[in-house]
This record gives sequence, structure tokens and C-alpha cells, in this order.
Amino acid sequence: MTTDKRSKVEAIKENSQYLRGKLNQELAEATTHFPEESIQLLKFHGTYQQDDRDQRKELKDAGQEPNYSFMIRTKNPGGYAPAAFYLAMDRLADTLGTGTLRVTTRQGLQLHGVHKANLREAIATIAQNLGTTLGACGDINRNVMAPPAPFTSRPYTIAREASVRLAELLTPHTGAYYEIWQDEQKVFTSEAEVEPIYGKTYLPRKFKIAVAVPGDNSVDIYTNDLGVVPVFDDEELLGYNLAAGGGLGVTHAKPETFPRLADHLGFVLPEDLLDAARAVVLVQRDFGERYNRRHARLKYLIHDRGLDWFRGKVEEYLGKPLEPWRELPVWGFQDYLGWHPQGDGKLFLGIYIENGRIKDDGTFRLKTALRQIVERFSPDLYLSPNHNALLVDILPEQQAPIDAILRDCGVRSIGEVSNAERYAMACPALPTCGLALTESERALPGIIDEIGTRLQELGLQDEKITVRMTGCPNGCARPYAGEIGFVGSGVNAYNLYLGGNLSSTRLNVLYQERVKREEIMGILGPLFAYFKQNRQGTESFGDFCLRRGNEDLRAAVNRVAQPVG
Repeated sequence: MTTDKRSKVEAIKENSQYLRGKLNQELAEATTHFPEESIQLLKFHGTYQQDDRDQRKELKDAGQEPNYSFMIRTKNPGGYAPAAFYLAMDRLADTLGTGTLRVTTRQGLQLHGVHKANLREAIATIAQNLGTTLGACGDINRNVMAPPAPFTSRPYTIAREASVRLAELLTPHTGAYYEIWQDEQKVFTSEAEVEPIYGKTYLPRKFKIAVAVPGDNSVDIYTNDLGVVPVFDDEELLGYNLAAGGGLGVTHAKPETFPRLADHLGFVLPEDLLDAARAVVLVQRDFGERYNRRHARLKYLIHDRGLDWFRGKVEEYLGKPLEPWRELPVWGFQDYLGWHPQGDGKLFLGIYIENGRIKDDGTFRLKTALRQIVERFSPDLYLSPNHNALLVDILPEQQAPIDAILRDCGVRSIGEVSNAERYAMACPALPTCGLALTESERALPGIIDEIGTRLQELGLQDEKITVRMTGCPNGCARPYAGEIGFVGSGVNAYNLYLGGNLSSTRLNVLYQERVKREEIMGILGPLFAYFKQNRQGTESFGDFCLRRGNEDLRAAVNRVAQPVG
């Protein structure tokens, strides 16, 4: 239920002069970090204040302040990353960051380890090289997702175009971003010119949009606040299906918080897409919770008021009724790794990136390889929802030298990547994320190795089983939609979820709380064996877990755990 009460963050936004606050003055101060009010505003500009949690206790014991730094996140509608932008990010990682980049699960890039003194230079450099960080974080529309495949067929071009149009519609109008980070003079002087959609307090909470192509759910469309699907009759665009109310963030021990998949809201004609999206955002702006931030996402508004009420309000703001949702093909999943024709005589290459981390590490030199390829051949990139990268617009004669660069830099071809690795995702978690309860990015590779070994022993190595891990319950790697989901619940402990599916059209189910790292294979190993013995036909692991149910699955694990005799 909404209330007249407002959270502290609401007051910060309202009094910020449209996201300006005191950021300009504080950037000029010789300090290592910002106060709380500015930390909240910085999110809208695309950056989070963090500290190195590996060093936190040691520094505190020595009477020193934390090792503060900033994560900068870019906003790339549809995952599009021009060659010049990528090379600028590569240089920033070396000169101002930690030497690595990270592809996000919303198709952007993250730069970690930037110090306060270098923050303005980093964000200005991104803006000067065809990029932006504005709205990548904060109570605002975040990056608009779209399938990363650069196919020239009409459904894919329409989806990419829609992601850009929606991103432009919902980009903040405030001039604060340009004034603070690019030394421009104040751009707006009257309230009438500022934030016609968001208003002075912006949205109650973050807002996420994804555009899918019929049959291609590579964006996990139902996990978004607003899902958009272009509908076609052959090559003719009929309009767009809209889904609303998805979101995965949860707070432990708060049952009033929960993951939720979006509902089918309706269908609009092509000319009404932007007005309908605006209406959805305005209803959330005007009726969303502004006191309890844990209950502020659109999913809770729809859950509390009902889909019919929400649809009615959207129609009221839109000024016309929505048409019924149009039937679509069955959803599937593609990650588009490896070499593929684009449809225009050119090729694209999907490169697997373990947990999204672009780095050089010994003989594995992915960061070097990507830089050399982009410098030499100038391909643009599309960043994927599974934190991989696609190099696009490659001429056929360039395929062999690109393969040679990757091979020389120790980067495996997709044929050398196991399915256990290929369908796994993790959030960064420790040591940088302030919300993390335990490890994720640093823990998952070892777990995946163990899972891969067990699947190989059982002859199940060709199974496509999605494994997703987060260090906290906020759901950045979308663990609640995975066939296997690990959600950090304490030091070295995870809540284990089972029963999602590859196409991300349903949520999984909590199987066991607070599973210790060393206990994981004692559960999954027997379950994989049980799956092999009792699956029906080509039934997937997630379908099997859902069909058998937790009680039956626990009994199977316990039978293995019981000593014989």
C-alpha cells in the first residue's frame, strides 16, 4: 500500500536540483569519498561508491579509512558498444581502473577501482567516445535490453531500434550530467524544461525494460518491469506486446519481498509504443511505494493492486484501451557464441567471457585479444545478457586472422567451452559490492568445474543446465530464473534454488537454505545421478526438478548420504 510517508532517499532526490546536489563542489575536494546524500545521487550518474572489502578489517584495525573506489557502469541500449567506445573503456581500465572490464547482465560495461580524484576524467572520457553512464543506475529507467545478435532480419532490426527509442524517451532531461562531468554551463533554468516524465523525485525505485524478438528470450524478458515484443505478420510489423511487473530483488527474512515474473499486459499498435511505455512509467511514478524502498518496484504495485487495476490506469494515462496480448511462438534461448552469418554477407563472432570479466591472467589474455581485434579490424560489439560479447560486421576474409589472435592469446573457441561453463552466470559480489554477503564471481568457477566433472562422469556433459549465482538476494545475475540458483545468505553459505528453465519463462523454487560451499556437490551430485536415472525422454534438469518436487529430491539425496549396513 502507498503512504504519504517518504524515505530519506526521496527527500535527497527532491532537494537535489535535478541530480546536481553538491557533487560539483565535492568533486573538487581532496577527499577519497562522498557523504551519503551524494552517494545516492551518484547512482543516477552511473557510479557507485565502494571499498575493497578484502582490506576493510585490516585497515580498520590499523585505524585507517577504507580503501574507497568507484564502479562506473555504462548504458548501452541493446548492448551496442561502438569500437571507439570499447577501446576507450579498455584504456580507462588500464589507466584509471583495476586493469579489467566487466560485461554486465544488462548489456553494459563496468569499470572498477576508479578513485574519486579520477572520477570526472573517467566519465568525461566515456562521454567523449560515444558512450554514456547517465541512468545506468539509480531510481530511473536503466539500460534497455535487446537480443544481441546483429541479424539483419526485420524482427531483430526492429527490436534494436525499439531499444534505442525507449532509451531515448526515458533518458533524464536534466543538464546536471553535462554540467558536472563535462564542465558545461547550466543547461536548464526553469522547472518546465526539466524532467517531463520523471518529475523532481524521479521513480520510486529502479525500472528495467527489455525488448525481445518472438521466440528469442535471450534477454529474460519476464524478469523486467516492462517487456516489449514486436509482433509480425511475415515482415509486416503489426505492433508490440507488452508485459509488466517482473523483478527479482528479494530481502532475506522479509517474506513480503519476492521475485516475480511479468504479466501479459496487452498489445499496442506501432505508433503507440512510446506513449504506452510512458504511461507504464507514469503509473509507477505516481502510485509506486515511496516509503519502503524494499516494496517500491513495479512488481509490488501490480501484486498489491492487481493487473486489471494497473491495466486500467495505463489505459487512462495512454488515453486509449490496450488490445489483448497476441499469441507468440514458444520461447527459446540462444547465446549466439561462435561464428554466425549476419544475413548481409558479413559474420559475427560470439566470444564466451567467464562471468563477464574481460582480463589478462597469465597466458589467458582475453583483454589483449579483444583490443588487438578491435584496433586492427574495427568491429563494433554487442554485449550480451549472459555477460558475453559479440564482435560484428566482420568480413569473411577476417575470420582466420581473428581466430589466430584469439588462439595466440589463449582464448578458447566455443567448442572448447563446456556446457557447464557456457550456461553459468555470477555477479561480481566480493570484494567490491557493498551488498554482498558472500562470494560469487570468485566462487562460481570452482563450483562449475566440479559440476562439469560430475556431469561428464554421468555422460550428461551435453545437457544445457543454467547455473546462476549471486552474493546477495538482489538478483543481479537472475538466479531465481535459473535451473540451479545460488543466492548468498551468509559467509560461505547460499540458498539453493532448483527448477527454472533455459528459456527463463518460470521461477525456480527454494530447495534448501544456507548450504555451505563444501556441501554443494553433496547435494547436486546425487541429484544429477537421480536425474539421469529417472528423467522422461529429453526432459531438462529444471523440468525434472519441478516435476519430482523438493520432497522427492531430498529423499533421493538422503538415500545417497545414508551409510549402508
